[in-house]
Amino acid sequence: MTFSVIARDPGSGDLGIAVSSCILAVGRAVPTVRPGVGVVAVQARSRRGLGTSLLAGLAAGTSPQDLVPHASHAAEDVDRQIAVLDATGQVAADTGRGSLPASGHLLGDGFSVQGNMLTSPDVLPAMSAAFASAGGPLADRLLAALTAGQDAGGDLRGRQSAALLVVGGEAATEDDDGVRIDLRVDDSGDPVAQLRMLRNLQRAYDERDYETLAVFAPEGARDLYAALAASRRGDRAAARSALEAVRTRPGWATWLASMAGDARLSAVSRLLD
Repeated sequence: MTFSVIARDPGSGDLGIAVSSCILAVGRAVPTVRPGVGVVAVQARSRRGLGTSLLAGLAAGTSPQDLVPHASHAAEDVDRQIAVLDATGQVAADTGRGSLPASGHLLGDGFSVQGNMLTSPDVLPAMSAAFASAGGPLADRLLAALTAGQDAGGDLRGRQSAALLVVGGEAATEDDDGVRIDLRVDDSGDPVAQLRMLRNLQRAYDERDYETLAVFAPEGARDLYAALAASRRGDRAAARSALEAVRTRPGWATWLASMAGDARLSAVSRLLD
């Protein structure tokens, strides 16, 4: 009743999963991830806790190829669908005999796509081909696969939620929890499209793309990003106008004063001095 892709980026070592389904908050139900250890997808009526136990097996040094057959033979998991990827890119998957058709999985080099209760057998090949041919960061390749799966029909029952998680290939530390991306769309008529929009918005924050943020950031902050964008492109009049608009918002003048030491804001604030 879900389709997903798990993968490792051979360049960065990052690990990730993208998933969509016609259930509420699929990001809570399907993915289990741990930086430096691996990624697990458990779907098709899988019992809660299976992902955690599979990750524990990976952490103990058991390969996905050994973990998956053991889990698939458990009597309580005959209906489930699982995919397991470790930090080196080894991957294995299995589709239980109780999974509803169309269902299955396809393995690739360092990735796997899987789904059940799909609209057609075309969904998984479309996802696999899209991931293999896509370029860019792992998150974008995962989203390309998920989009291809949705375009090919996706979940037979419809659309409701989607999620994207990417973690580092090294174990978490006190200074870095290893989580690179954690985006979720819990209830939407077009969750995959909404997830792509969130990814683009996060990219804008990460890259300080103030022009984009001036349009898509929360309403209260748009004037601030407009001021930063105008300052960056040398438009003094637009920067002054946007910053004046920020200062008229309740509470923002005090916040701006407290941020006087921030290099990005101090340069813009001087336009009003």
